[in-house]
Amino acid sequence: MTRIVLTTIILGLFTSFLQAQGYAFGVKGGLTIGVQQWEGFEQDPLFKYHGIAFIESLPEDNQFALFAQLGYHLKGSAFRSRNAFGLNGNVFRAPAQEFIFRNLSLVLGAKQKFDLFNNDSRAYYLLGIRGDYNLSTNLDEYKDANMVYPIYPDDSKELIREITYGVSLGGGIEFPFSELAGALIEFTINPDFSYQYEQPSATVFVNNQFFTGNVNIPERKIRNLTFELTVGFRFLNKIEYID
Repeated sequence: MTRIVLTTIILGLFTSFLQAQGYAFGVKGGLTIGVQQWEGFEQDPLFKYHGIAFIESLPEDNQFALFAQLGYHLKGSAFRSRNAFGLNGNVFRAPAQEFIFRNLSLVLGAKQKFDLFNNDSRAYYLLGIRGDYNLSTNLDEYKDANMVYPIYPDDSKELIREITYGVSLGGGIEFPFSELAGALIEFTINPDFSYQYEQPSATVFVNNQFFTGNVNIPERKIRNLTFELTVGFRFLNKIEYID
């Protein structure tokens, strides 16, 4: 079903680009706030960044457009300001820990635009279907910590999902600089429908200088949710038909 929807949107995009009076393209990027939920842990947001290249149809009235975009996004979560206990029972503040999934995201969707400020500026809202491919993570940084006490996600190809999917929805404003160039500011919410990480429950025997015994690891299923604030530049390629 998902493949059929994606194929329909792609065909619609190409048809729109061919029939339109031209197309718009550009680059954009900004702040990514990543949120995850782990079984047994309260996660803090991850503050990172994203960068995107995009193209969209340019109909004559510039009120509705189909778009495609490809971006690099750092998603995940973090631990911050957590108290921990030393060997002598002393409480200390544990350093911040970040859990990062470096994803390549493809979004196909549509924008509905509205006139703004009685000039060529446009406000818009957007909705797109998104597919992510995981390039890498930083979970290998916690391999030694997991050998002492296995509480962090494991850097294992069997547990990390390479392909995830979801939607992107939000809105923004386009500001023209000239007839063929402008800027944009945009805010999107990007929930995943599939899991980025799936780990079954297990019992592990731990034997080290701090602890000896069985540790029950709960089932852990992690989904990504990001909030993105984006700014960028937009350029127009207009096509004029001469009879």
